[in-house]
Amino acid sequence: MGDVLGGSRLRSLQKPRPSTIHPTRESQWGLSRKHRHMPIQWFPGHMNSTKKAITERLPDIDVVIELLDARLPGSSANPLLAELTLGKPTLKVLNKQDLADPERTAQWVAHYQARPGTNALALDASVAAAARQLIAACRDLAPLRGGMVKPVRVLICGIPNVGKSTLINTLIGQRAAKTGDEPGITKIEQKIVLASDFYLFDTPGMLWPRIIVEHSGYHLAASGGIGRNAYDEEEVALALLASVRHRYADRLQSRYNLDDFSGVSDEALLASKASSDTPEKSSRL
Repeated sequence: MGDVLGGSRLRSLQKPRPSTIHPTRESQWGLSRKHRHMPIQWFPGHMNSTKKAITERLPDIDVVIELLDARLPGSSANPLLAELTLGKPTLKVLNKQDLADPERTAQWVAHYQARPGTNALALDASVAAAARQLIAACRDLAPLRGGMVKPVRVLICGIPNVGKSTLINTLIGQRAAKTGDEPGITKIEQKIVLASDFYLFDTPGMLWPRIIVEHSGYHLAASGGIGRNAYDEEEVALALLASVRHRYADRLQSRYNLDDFSGVSDEALLASKASSDTPEKSSRL
């Protein structure tokens, strides 16, 4: 069961940048992707601090929420976090479901719900009614906690730019956490009181030191979960196109006003699309 990706507006295809494709680099487009291998890694120093903070906080935590990107639930699941939180009741929340393939999202929710000590749900973090489901779901995972003496203590984690700050702002009904379309917005741990007996601890977005699965790195980069200095946008766009072009060909054609491209290579398709766009058009995509 792979990442969803379909129906999404992922960064590399959302904002093609024709100015980055130069005539002097034509030879690159003639090479197959296996000859342009570029492993993507991004684990800046503050993520080590986040790992330490999570480790220190966990003994006092009753439930862990891992916020995933519904477009790439496999790639956005953090193996380092799974190792740190082993044995803790866990709620997997697939955010941005409105941008993902609903059929595959349902499959991933069922997959996580089948795990012991785990529940899962999908939502759009900006919708208040859906976000409030998290409180009840966490209480169900910690039935012996509750009340002023034993408040439910929840740690919320996720990769950078997955929507934690948006979710928190929706839950409390005001802007308590900074949001933005760049990874690394949240820098410090925050304690948010959602009810008199329900505490939520927000942590900065964290990846893991070595991304082993190559396509996961591409998917994370395309979703905005990796700093832009860590990858080549053209290569990420090609990898993303290879992931979605066959399953979601009709959506690509509609989104980018394309003719039938079944016989066109990924490289030629991307190059023709980028060269046909003016900077003004690209800024609207």
